[in-house]
Amino acid sequence: MLAAVHAARTGAIRFLLLDDVDLGNRRLTIAGRTRPIDEFTHQIPLEWLDYRRTRWPNTANPHLLINQLSALGTGPVSKIYFAKSLRGQAATLERLRVDRQLEEALTHGPDPLRLAAVFGLDPKTAIRYAENAGVLLATAAEEQDPASRDEPKGRNGP
Repeated sequence: MLAAVHAARTGAIRFLLLDDVDLGNRRLTIAGRTRPIDEFTHQIPLEWLDYRRTRWPNTANPHLLINQLSALGTGPVSKIYFAKSLRGQAATLERLRVDRQLEEALTHGPDPLRLAAVFGLDPKTAIRYAENAGVLLATAAEEQDPASRDEPKGRNGP
């Protein structure tokens, strides 16, 4: 959910602390950036925290995500925690994160400033996503308009 909705990187997800989740005010802080959370994003942590409390009631681990091993200490889950969770699935966290950023650009327009603000992207990365979204949007528009298929493409047009 954190990768698919908030485009969070695996490292940022691993290091999320319980204090980064403010369910009362419906806010989530990922990699130092506070984001509002919708109903779906609100429900998932509620269920996870209930499970976490039941499964490891005496853990002192301050991280949001823990497992049987990390519950015994105070460190984050290992890097392979996510690989094991998604084994056999077509999607990876990185693929979900990338898809979410591209979806944002397709939905709200290929604006690199918006992408940088929403996801905290580096300007070059935001520009790359915006350019890719622009190409996809232009291709989709051409497919919807059969008359445009016969027009010259590229810079050598009229």
